[in-house]
Amino acid sequence: MADGLSGKEIKAVYETLVKDPSVKKALDFIHRDHENTIADQIAITEIPAPPFKEQQRAEDFQRRLEELGLEKVEMDAEGNVYGVRPGSGKGPKLFVSAHLDTVFPEGTDTSVRKEDGILYAPGIGDDTRGLAELLAVVRALNEAGIETVGDLVFGGTVGEEGAGDLRGVKAFFAEHRDIDGFLSLDGPGFNHITYLGTGSFRYTITYKGPGGHSFGDFGTPSATHALGRAIAAIADLETPEQPKTTFSVGEVKGGTSVNAIAQEASMAVDLRSNDAAALEELDNKFLAIVEKAAEAENAKWKDNRITVDIKRFGNRSPGSQSADAPIVQVTCAAVEAIGGIPKLETPSSTDANHPMSLGIPAITIGLGGTFGGAHTLEEWHNPKDGHLGIQKSLMTILGLAGVQNTSPALLAK
Repeated sequence: MADGLSGKEIKAVYETLVKDPSVKKALDFIHRDHENTIADQIAITEIPAPPFKEQQRAEDFQRRLEELGLEKVEMDAEGNVYGVRPGSGKGPKLFVSAHLDTVFPEGTDTSVRKEDGILYAPGIGDDTRGLAELLAVVRALNEAGIETVGDLVFGGTVGEEGAGDLRGVKAFFAEHRDIDGFLSLDGPGFNHITYLGTGSFRYTITYKGPGGHSFGDFGTPSATHALGRAIAAIADLETPEQPKTTFSVGEVKGGTSVNAIAQEASMAVDLRSNDAAALEELDNKFLAIVEKAAEAENAKWKDNRITVDIKRFGNRSPGSQSADAPIVQVTCAAVEAIGGIPKLETPSSTDANHPMSLGIPAITIGLGGTFGGAHTLEEWHNPKDGHLGIQKSLMTILGLAGVQNTSPALLAK
């Protein structure tokens, strides 16, 4: 269908879908399948997936996709795992994913503890619940025998968190040019819809100098002093409230002793904005500060031995699309179809950023149950009413991909 979908067209499709016997069967199955989803969630959580070391979990997830009967299940060179549930061959191709990685370093105890129905473990929600809900959607499609118009690709991506820099989803879209739409299952709130992407640049800035004794070599330029000059100037930056644009010096290292002139000092810096032009402007100001700080420290001591090394390790493009875009409106209709009230979220940084920046319709939709303590060792998830998130995802997929002999695909091919 063309991008100019009307609310009336979308409403008519969902009125048809909710009456379809196979769709009703799938929705009912999701409710009954609740304990299997929790079992998957616990089992996957207890397989560690630290940044850049997701392979063990990826191999397990690959096995699960194969057992569900997906075709062409594979692990690519980056570590993503995915398989295809073919449609009629005459519709769009939709990629549905959750991310495999967690923020927790190697060695973190990810054993799950259950208390009063609540699950406790690092990574129990973000995004292990997304992986479990994805598997539940495939089970429901299989159980109800639903055949879609469009092809469905289900998978788990690597590198969504932190320094991973969306490496998984970037690699996937570099290799697959035929994807027409993208759904990321991630974040709290079954009715939450994130359709705008916050962009970010991340840097490690390292100043280096000759070093020396704090008294005997006084007059030698200091790497920590150069770093301090830079941090002070960064702290004085002015950024617009709209589009929201932010900066943060998150980590500082340097020096060897209280009585030594530092040979090396570094900082990790995060720059963010919801707008590409605003992010670029902030980036230019930041880089000028970094260079001038080295120059100022050298000038102070009439020296030239302070140098600065600039390494960008994160580049997430901002993404934007209209709230009236078909993928957004279809997801809203899917939420309403299961009795919820859609909530359009403020921009965030998710796997959907990258395809969105490529002009591919992309969205991140929230999960079922309630969540807390994300990115902490005290993370928890209460799976009560968790079926709502899975039902919403199913209905979104069916609206976008279409159901053979029942409803058209609302995602443009």
